[in-house]
Amino acid sequence: MKAGDLVRSLPWPSTLRARIFVILFVGLAIAYGLSFSVLYLERYMSAKAVMLGTLENDVATSIAVLDRLPANERGKFTNWLSRGNYRFVLGDGLKGVPDASPRSAEIAARIEDAVGHRFPLRVEAIPGDVMRLQAHLALTDGSPLTIDITPRGVMPVADWLPYVFALQMVLLVLCAWFAVRQAIRPLGALADAADALDPNRPGPALGEAGPREVAHAARAFNSMRERIAHYLEERVQILAAISHDLQTPITRMRLRADMAEDSPEKDKLINDLREIERLVQDGIAYARSSHGNGEKTARIDLASFIDSIVYDYQDTGKAVTVLGIVQGTASTKPHALRRILTNFIDNALKFAGSAEVGVEKKEDGSTVITVLDRGPGIPKDMLDAAMQPFFRLEQSRSRETGGAGLGLAITQQLAGTIGGSVKLYNRSGGGLAAEVTLR
Repeated sequence: MKAGDLVRSLPWPSTLRARIFVILFVGLAIAYGLSFSVLYLERYMSAKAVMLGTLENDVATSIAVLDRLPANERGKFTNWLSRGNYRFVLGDGLKGVPDASPRSAEIAARIEDAVGHRFPLRVEAIPGDVMRLQAHLALTDGSPLTIDITPRGVMPVADWLPYVFALQMVLLVLCAWFAVRQAIRPLGALADAADALDPNRPGPALGEAGPREVAHAARAFNSMRERIAHYLEERVQILAAISHDLQTPITRMRLRADMAEDSPEKDKLINDLREIERLVQDGIAYARSSHGNGEKTARIDLASFIDSIVYDYQDTGKAVTVLGIVQGTASTKPHALRRILTNFIDNALKFAGSAEVGVEKKEDGSTVITVLDRGPGIPKDMLDAAMQPFFRLEQSRSRETGGAGLGLAITQQLAGTIGGSVKLYNRSGGGLAAEVTLR
């Protein structure tokens, strides 16, 4: 397996925040570990150099001194000539085992170089828990001399050092987390602003404070939102202008058709003109709904408001009823809300023959008004598309019953003007639910 394949096969966090944190933390931890290892190695090499330097210089002098002293006086000087990591013993010393390790060979070579190879040297290891060597040699008069050596390792680590190491690791974690937070927070704010982007609703601009790159991204996003809103505004204005300009020729055509002699072709022409007129009116209504109509917000009694809409339909013989008991008030634009609900009810009556209206108060203080029917509903994958302008479900909504496909788009535009939202979903057991939420 190649190195790249191995890296890709390792578990990898799914979020950018976690990935950057892992990269920073692992990189800093490796760098810190390398620094600690280099320091430890340097400490070990320093201790080794001190020990070998002591052996090379002091041992040679000490052996020369003992070699020149009378045999009966040498015992007085062995303790004086000994050091912390070695001592001199007159005699053969302890019985050991031959040691061919690189460390023993290095120590023996240093001592032999120091004494000029005048005294044959043999190094043995003394079994035990601590590494201990004995170098055996014979002085000029043949007297045996043993050098008992305890090689020094690295100086012991202080008791407080592990706590400092742990504190440094905690600081690494905190610094990595803070760096990730500073880097990811603007990206999260940008993602939230993108999710909440709605050119049909004015909203606060994305803050442009922060580092240069963050401020540049925020300015680019705000400019993009303004351009999108401008393009939509221009599209709606074109639609409104065309729809308005079409009214005059349509009116002239209606007058001419009315003055024509009665015939089947005349009736077909009048029906076509009426359909074109409805399309034009829907276009004008959609254009007006995107800008609002200047209506002011007022507080309404929900029970009276819903009852007035339902009674208007019942007076014309339509099967529209209220579910449950409606209570409470709401602050909204009454005419816009009435248009939304009548669009929902009209759709329910077209495709189901009846409609039910329910009102529910949510814990967050919002009010949800739902219009329900038992019609064919809308395929799940088309629920979002049904809110788009000029979208029509041909399998159930013909030109005679479905109009231009602007009703739900107008509803969504009006919901934005009153600070609410609309939602469509299929009911269990069949039918469609269309709800508007007032906040």
